[in-house]
Amino acid sequence: MPFVTAGDPDLDFTAAVLQELQSRGCHLCELGIPYSDPIADGPVIQASYTRALDRKTRLADILQMTSRTAPTLSMPVVSMVSYTIIYRRGLAQYVAAAKAAGIAGAIVPDLPVAEASQLAEICRREDFSLIQLVAPTTPRERAVRIAESSTGFLYYVSVAGITGERTELPPDLVDNVAWLRTRTQLPICIGFGISQPEHVKRLAPVADGLIVGSAIVRRIAEAGCRPRDQVLAEIGAYATELLNALQT
Repeated sequence: MPFVTAGDPDLDFTAAVLQELQSRGCHLCELGIPYSDPIADGPVIQASYTRALDRKTRLADILQMTSRTAPTLSMPVVSMVSYTIIYRRGLAQYVAAAKAAGIAGAIVPDLPVAEASQLAEICRREDFSLIQLVAPTTPRERAVRIAESSTGFLYYVSVAGITGERTELPPDLVDNVAWLRTRTQLPICIGFGISQPEHVKRLAPVADGLIVGSAIVRRIAEAGCRPRDQVLAEIGAYATELLNALQT
């Protein structure tokens, strides 16, 4: 389940990355909506948001791109979006616009579960997934509440901190996810820090999905002036390497 930021380096290329990832066998893609004050994102994704905003990329532009691209994809696309953006647009209005553009759900990292009921109700009514996050520091009682108010899947944050590639993941990660699985029937996808085939092999037995973000965004940022077909092929090859690790 790769992560791509909209507008980096431009929306046409973002659409091409989505199509490339699907062609390699990815099952779902998380599309980051640029925001000036990102929540929990590390320097790689923060920088991509800054580049997109410097190009005057706006929500309306992203929705236009997804409305053109989503019909060409068999995998769903969900948005990683700040609640501020949803609130300014209007809760029902955001859900309606995103759904009309072919987006299947929203990951809202800065929406506490205690304040999520209104958006959760709208999402349930509109068959639009509200995907919420559980962190290693989340008390278990609160984790159950988050699971009960979520739809689509649960996003389990592998580490306490920000996004970014890591060489090591916490030793208790597998046990924590295994416990959460006993408390919910929702699929559980793990993100933050995942970047290597070894991570995939370790987590595949307890995860329904693995979210790879900064490693892909970094490859896009480092593309420079190289031919786009070459960059797309490199991103696709990296995705294939991770997907192959699922089979082993």
